[in-house]
Amino acid sequence: MYQSIIHYGIHFLLPLAVALYFFKPQWKKAYLIMILGMLIDLDHLLANPIFEANRCSINFHPLHSYYLIPLYFFLVFPKKTRWIGLGLCIHILADAVDCWMMS
Repeated sequence: MYQSIIHYGIHFLLPLAVALYFFKPQWKKAYLIMILGMLIDLDHLLANPIFEANRCSINFHPLHSYYLIPLYFFLVFPKKTRWIGLGLCIHILADAVDCWMMS
């Protein structure tokens, strides 16, 4: 139960905190765009079974691969892609913490 609270807390509350602290004038737009980073979970639909409680997403699903994670990190630097990059990095962080808690 604590694992789920921490996992979803990172997914939803950390982007909110980042948006409110760093992008206060546009926090709603920043938060929404960062939350859209959860769309990378669509790659879970390619797995069989789609959900497995004890499966680590990192490097299992295509959009959670070690090849794409550096791209997500670099998206943080250009101003035009910063919010989506932050959302993707926060998403990967949430999943990495989840994996760590499973081990």
